[in-house]
Amino acid sequence: MLSFEKSKQAFKESSQYMPGGVNSPVRAFKNVGGNPLFISKGAGSHIFDIDGNEFIDYVLSWGPLILGHADSKVVTDLQAAVARGTSYGAPTVLETELAKKIQAIVPSLEMMRMVSSGTEATMSAIRLARGYTHRDKIVKFVGNYHGHSDSLLVDAGSGVATFNDIHEAPGVPEDLAYDTLTVPYNDIEGIKDLFAAHGDEIACVIVEPIAGNMGVIPGTADFLKTLRNLTTQAGSLLIFDEVMSGFRAAFHGAQSIYEITPDLTTLGKVVGGGLPVGVFGGRKEIMKFITPDGPVYHAGTLSGNPLAMTGGISTLDQLDDALYTQMVTRTDQLTTGIKDAAAAHNVPITVHHVGTMWSYFFNPGPVNNFEDVQKSDVDYFAKFFKGLLQEGIYTAPSQFETNFMSSKHTEEDIDQTIAAFNAVFDKIEVG
Repeated sequence: MLSFEKSKQAFKESSQYMPGGVNSPVRAFKNVGGNPLFISKGAGSHIFDIDGNEFIDYVLSWGPLILGHADSKVVTDLQAAVARGTSYGAPTVLETELAKKIQAIVPSLEMMRMVSSGTEATMSAIRLARGYTHRDKIVKFVGNYHGHSDSLLVDAGSGVATFNDIHEAPGVPEDLAYDTLTVPYNDIEGIKDLFAAHGDEIACVIVEPIAGNMGVIPGTADFLKTLRNLTTQAGSLLIFDEVMSGFRAAFHGAQSIYEITPDLTTLGKVVGGGLPVGVFGGRKEIMKFITPDGPVYHAGTLSGNPLAMTGGISTLDQLDDALYTQMVTRTDQLTTGIKDAAAAHNVPITVHHVGTMWSYFFNPGPVNNFEDVQKSDVDYFAKFFKGLLQEGIYTAPSQFETNFMSSKHTEEDIDQTIAAFNAVFDKIEVG
């Protein structure tokens, strides 16, 4: 039986200084009960907590660590960058170098701006869309999470679903909520009806093409093509939030899978190699509306920070199609093993994965939107999560989150994880 006594004491102390003892809510383990693990270090596909326990890690800092923890090249490059200084408040060639690499992989970003988080990227993209179209209303989808800025918290998934009724976000003015129109995810008729009623008022539609903040739920091809057609006809902008799916669903992002070119794209996570970063970009004529070229204001003291740029460059330098083939093969093996283990134990389960993103729902399915997700057995999930910890497997501590694969996960890791799922299914009965 693993002991977490040091983490328990650390959480007790942190709770005196930070609300809920954490700086991001899902880390508090509220969805699964108990105390969060406090991590001391990571190496490859494994993490180690302050009690000395070792885990195979599928959270990977919630996605950024596609090369695993403490990748040798990333660490070496960052060490050299730190020695040159941590921030200048002035341009560096690193910003251009990273922008060129991003554009080569995701060509729809004809121009882009670097920011410090995914939330800042989506917030800025929305402001730009409103400024460019001279319209106020935006459309988002129930269960899609685009960061914690005011107008995007309406009907969000992820941690919001863990802590609140998803339609209510205290602190968000009603006027902002009024200008945010919501439709169920993958609801083609619903979005058509909305555009029929409000098309000439809508500045943009923002969507996770592959939702990752209510577990992994892919948008259907017809749904995403409908969004592209409706926005084009109405003079609205289509924003793909690929903060999570970028470099994760596929090397060239979810937009390459669906062969759809959005007007704007937001990126984050992988593109910073584990450092705080976000990117928003798209068609040049739209991006030219950003200051100082245009009237839509955007600024940031640490935007384009040299350490974050170095982390991104070092990471993207190592990614290629062959590496993705390896990671996707591992993900296929793992998710197939999980489904087989559940079937052998007569446990209702739905397992989704796209590229290196994967999640499991204790739910017979189908799971195509947030309403479907809410039918999952969250009590069983909480027990199962704790069981996996005891087996040395660290997965996302919420039914509403995504797990990830890295290039450092081995065949042995996969076999050990499938064995752990079988062991926990043996111990915990449904119901």
